[in-house]
Amino acid sequence: MILVIHTQDHENYGSRWKAKGGSEYKVLGVPSNIDVDALVDTLRGEIERDSDSFRSTIIGYNLEQDDYLSWFERSQLEHEGRIVFPEPQLEYADFIGL
Repeated sequence: MILVIHTQDHENYGSRWKAKGGSEYKVLGVPSNIDVDALVDTLRGEIERDSDSFRSTIIGYNLEQDDYLSWFERSQLEHEGRIVFPEPQLEYADFIGL
């Protein structure tokens, strides 16, 4: 399974924060019986960012089949014939035992 973690990015424009899109992080090799909430909490430090000028926060997540492609990746396949800019990927095995 793939755990897909949705983020929202914001940039600071001095007097206000402006939403600037986000990403869909793919965590590959996730067992189907995993405690998804606990895994997202474990990965939060790897994904979220917060500074005076930029922040990225997790806004949602879900499990998908191993062949999952984001809308951005599907769009690239449709228009370019290949994925030039894949979504960020993490391997579940890299975080076992953290």
